[in-house]
Amino acid sequence: MTQKQKSLLGGVSILGAAGLICKVVGVLYRIPLAHLIDPMGMALYHKVFPAYNLLLTISSAGIPVAISRMVSHYVTREDVGNARRIFKVALLLLSVLGLVATVLLMAFSDSVASLQGAPDAAAGYLCIGPSLFLVCAMSAYRGYMQGRRHMMPTAISQLIEQVGKVAVALPLAYLGMARGGVSWGAAGALLGSTLGEAAALLYMMIQERRSRSEMAEIAPNPHADVLNPSFIAKRLTRIAIPITLGACIVPLAGFIDSVMLTGLMEGAGMAYEDAMIRYGAYSGPVLTLINVPTALAMAMSTNLVPDIASGMARRDADYVRREAGMGLRMAAVIGLPCSVGMSILARPILYLCYAGSYSGPQLDVAAELLQISALTIGLFTMVQATSGILQGMGRQKIPMCTLLVGVALKIALNYTLVGIPGVDIHGAPWASLLCYTASMVPNLYFVCRHTGYRFDFMGILIKPLLCSLLMGAAVGGLWALGFGDAAELSRAGNLLGVGLCVVLGICIYFGAAWKMGVVSAADLPARFRRKNK
Repeated sequence: MTQKQKSLLGGVSILGAAGLICKVVGVLYRIPLAHLIDPMGMALYHKVFPAYNLLLTISSAGIPVAISRMVSHYVTREDVGNARRIFKVALLLLSVLGLVATVLLMAFSDSVASLQGAPDAAAGYLCIGPSLFLVCAMSAYRGYMQGRRHMMPTAISQLIEQVGKVAVALPLAYLGMARGGVSWGAAGALLGSTLGEAAALLYMMIQERRSRSEMAEIAPNPHADVLNPSFIAKRLTRIAIPITLGACIVPLAGFIDSVMLTGLMEGAGMAYEDAMIRYGAYSGPVLTLINVPTALAMAMSTNLVPDIASGMARRDADYVRREAGMGLRMAAVIGLPCSVGMSILARPILYLCYAGSYSGPQLDVAAELLQISALTIGLFTMVQATSGILQGMGRQKIPMCTLLVGVALKIALNYTLVGIPGVDIHGAPWASLLCYTASMVPNLYFVCRHTGYRFDFMGILIKPLLCSLLMGAAVGGLWALGFGDAAELSRAGNLLGVGLCVVLGICIYFGAAWKMGVVSAADLPARFRRKNK
């Protein structure tokens, strides 16, 4: 295993790059998909994901983190036999959970679709249901590899599932539209997701088999006790349950949104189709774009868990404190400029990606939503980083509780704002801002308390925010002076404008961050550090 793979920065760069590519492909994939199945079809497509994501999280979120943490602990102690036993028990547990989740989703597809006020979504649930089993089984392989600090197989499997989905889903969506209209068009696209997951699982199985020789080369620890399978299962469960409950909170909020938002808008006098299209614009283009930069946050959290767990296994408090500080600083360096940049470029990005798929008024509403929703990126990135640190330390109950409080506030604010005529769907992003703020602040407190890290306000908050605002002013000025109204530009004009603004923003942000000491030569890959000596 190379030193780069072992490092936090190396792992984040591998998973982060793959995650970004997958998210960008996902955004690009939705452009022709929206042309194929229309805004109403996209609304049905996005109605399916909240319930699917909730069941997927319940069945698979906690155990992969537990695998990663436990495997990292035993590999650090050169106890490869028990690391392997943990994987086998976890694979069995996840496969059973995935099968149960698949059966439940497919059996109750009609009931869930009716509860959401979208009975035509039932076919989509039937098509995506088998992927619950596939993803759960794959999560065992990913958690095992991540615990050994092998991030590349996870990254490649993410690319396989995304590219495979695109290659298969669009033809299936076209066939579905031709045979049964928008409901079957959406179902065809969701079936493509299932087939993409199957291809990714096959790849992970092959990689795990190929990596067995590496584990065999490590001399076993003669003093290690052989772990009993029932003990492994109990320990995995004990670690996984609070992580799962914490991870379920956000998907649960998404599912509640899918039930609440359209009903609240209809209750305020909006027509059913208009309410569905507004919900589709928010849960589709807006949240899809928000999820692009948050791929880096997920990569960071995934790497922090085994990294912190390894330090805890060695009882190296200085290492844990140092890595926690680096994780928080990376979260700010990544999240804050993404928030500011996407908020400023919300309108041109949406017209670039979705002009022709949605009408001008629909895109204008989506742009207003994205301007607010983009601000959650910085908060979400910090929540993910603090959650990863706390989970790696065995304090997984803390992020569970803080997210629960945040989501409760989100639901209350949704209920208050979305039902007001004239506010309607615009209340949802404000509720999300409150949710992540309420989660982030106590998480930061507990990270500092339990690691002994002294929070660096200047390095983590003030300087990255100043650099982001400087970047935002330059990007906003360039767009206003050079391009004007995105609605009046061609797609090529929007592409040129967005491209130039992004390049300018990156240069100004990192130039300012370098000058202020927010990033340094130590943060660069080794080949660039040598050039900058």
